[in-house]
Amino acid sequence: MEIVELQELLPHSVESVWEIISDVTRSDWVPAVDEISEVNGIRSFSMQGIGEIQEKILINDGENHRLQYSAIKTPNPLEHHLATIELADLDGKCQFKWTTEIAPERAAPTVEQGMKISLEGLKQVLSNVD
Repeated sequence: MEIVELQELLPHSVESVWEIISDVTRSDWVPAVDEISEVNGIRSFSMQGIGEIQEKILINDGENHRLQYSAIKTPNPLEHHLATIELADLDGKCQFKWTTEIAPERAAPTVEQGMKISLEGLKQVLSNVD
């Protein structure tokens, strides 16, 4: 199993970032996704270059600013996928941490690239918010 982690201090409030992250159907910060639907805790979307994906939302905790989900259907089956986004206030800024456990390990570079692109998309959306 491989662990991919992104951390960044964002110059925005935790509440501003959480408003975007916690809406599990919001796709404007995920550049390779046009639309996301959610039914009974299952988020579904098609990612350009990858295909249809379904994720089970495990935790969407507004009090602790923590979102956790697991890919349950992907074009190339995964043995394990568990992603966690955690936000923390650091002097009025948002400490953003996104960790993904992934197996097989050969899937890690693709997942990491998707995470990086999405983080850049999040920063773009946030630049229009505050």
